[in-house]
This record gives sequence, structure tokens and C-alpha cells, in this order.
Amino acid sequence: MPIHKSFATIEAIDTAEARFVEKIRVSSGSAAVLGITPSLLKAWPTTIYLMTFLQGKCSANCGFCSQAKDSHSRTEMLSRVTWPDFAAHRVARTLESSRLDSKVKRVCVQALNYPEVLEDLLAITKMIRTHNINIPISVSCQPLKRAEMKELAEAGVERMGIPLDAATPVIFERIKGKKANGPYDWNTQHKTLLEATRVFGKGKANTHLIVGLGEKESDLLKQIAWCTKHHIQPSLFAFTPIPGTILATRNPPPVESYRRIQLARHLIVNRQVDFSEVGFDSNGEVKDFGISSTQLDEAIKSGDPFRTSGCPDCNRPFYNEKPSGPIYNFPTKPALYEIEKIRRQILRTP
Repeated sequence: MPIHKSFATIEAIDTAEARFVEKIRVSSGSAAVLGITPSLLKAWPTTIYLMTFLQGKCSANCGFCSQAKDSHSRTEMLSRVTWPDFAAHRVARTLESSRLDSKVKRVCVQALNYPEVLEDLLAITKMIRTHNINIPISVSCQPLKRAEMKELAEAGVERMGIPLDAATPVIFERIKGKKANGPYDWNTQHKTLLEATRVFGKGKANTHLIVGLGEKESDLLKQIAWCTKHHIQPSLFAFTPIPGTILATRNPPPVESYRRIQLARHLIVNRQVDFSEVGFDSNGEVKDFGISSTQLDEAIKSGDPFRTSGCPDCNRPFYNEKPSGPIYNFPTKPALYEIEKIRRQILRTP
């Protein structure tokens, strides 16, 4: 399928054909940063989050996702965030001015699964580049073929995300694989991630892991160790129950468990410890981080392990949580009182 002609040139955007410009979804926080919608945000996104526009739902059926084909959630929802749609040329122009003002550092395009998604991703990337916007572009989508990933890289995509979401093959199959009436396969996701590192470079392939789908802490950290070994960046999300989804009645993970996983992830990804050095109890919970008490104190005090993990300059404000808390991923460095609370959560002290 050819690239949408409305993205092809600035001239096309400026003509009477502008009324035929394709739409694109923008997260509500990103729309506020771009000045498209008014908003009073407690924390401003440093990445602009876009989503491919589709009339209807995704062809996948991930149990946690409001875009899943069997979900009854609103089509403009993803996690707990609304993603209103706008004319693509308007988004590109506001993005261009925001980039010049240094308000934003990156664009991240979330892709639904549907037959024309590659053409739409190429079109969005070329639209951004046509407006002379020199900004890193990340794409998060379903597994693609090597040739398709190369097309995106040549068009200007800097890094690629292929979400695992689940920490074990059994949970994967139940949440987003065949048992969920979905198209995804555990082995294919892993193979595509490895291929993405060859296309985009080491450290420029990333994946998402969701805490709270029924896994053990040891399961998640084993996947994080695998990612680190293969130069894949693992990002953490807390499961968020969304009305209308298959998993709407499931509870979010205990924040204490999330903190332990965050800290251990930080140590493993930064190669301060090996997975084999982390100690677990009989329930698979972390009981020993494999570092001295002094090193543990320094890691907690820095606040870095508890900030949003993802691509560079991704802070994803309140994607998993209400501003009133509990905060799972901090969009900025935690305050001193927050760090002390985190310390008590990790050390299990009152």
C-alpha cells in the first residue's frame, strides 16, 4: 500500500487537500505540551506520545489493553490515558515549534496491530521528517520482519520496541497469545527483539514488562537479565485495571513488590549485579539485592531506580497511576520524603 499522499509534502498539507489529511492520536499530556489542548499538568511529558489512528480496535487481544479487539473500553483510551485524535498536519506543525523551543526531546509512536500499520508508521515518520523536525523517533509495535524494520530505520526511526509484557511463556500465552485469542507468540517476540538489535543497534531495541500479571518477582528479573545480556532495554509498567478490558477486575501489584523489582532492575541493567547474585525467598520475592548495605543505601538515595524506565527522555507521567498515588513510576526525581517512604517499602520497615 502506498504512503498516504497527505503526508508526502508540505505543499500537499497547505492545499485544499488538507481536509483529507489522516488523523493521529495524541496522549492527553502530549497534546497539552504541544498546546493543542489546555491542561494543568503536575508533570509535563518530555516525550510526545502518538498513536496510529484506526477506526475500530486492534486485531490483537491483549487482556490488559483497552485497544484489544474484545475489549469494551473507549477507543480513545490506552492504559488510563485518553488519546484524542487530531489532524496529522496540525500535530506536525505544533511538534515542529515545540522542538524548536526545546520542550520535547523525543517522539514515541504506539502502533495498533492492523494490516496497514507499517505504511502508517512510515507515513508518520516521513511526515515528521518532512517538517524538518530533527528529533529521535521511537516506535512500539508488534513483531515486524527484518526488511520492514530496515524500512523504518531508513525512514528515520531511531529505536524499536517489541513488547513482551508477560514475564513467562505461560502468562504470555494466557494474556496475549493463542489462549487470549491473540496473534502473538513468545518465541517470535524474543527473536524479533534480537533482530531489532541488529537493525537499530545494541541498546536501541526495547521491550515492556508488566508487573502484576501473576508472575513471581524472580520471573520478571530473569527476563530483565535476558534483555540486558542481549543489549535490549527493558521498561517496567505496573498493571493497571481498565474498565471494559478482560482483566478489568484484577488488582494492581503491591507497590512494595514493584519497588523491589525496580531496584533490582536498575542494578541488573546497569550491570552492578548479575541475576545469579540476587537472592529470592521461597515465594520468588527478592530478599537480597546482591550488594552491600552501603551500596543499597546509595542506590535508594539516588532515586534513579524508581523513575520511569524506557527510551531516553521518556518520563510517561501518570500512565500507570493517578496523580494522587500511589506512584509506581516517578516522572521526575522523587522528593526526599518520597525516597524515605520508598526505603521503608524496600526494607519492609514501618
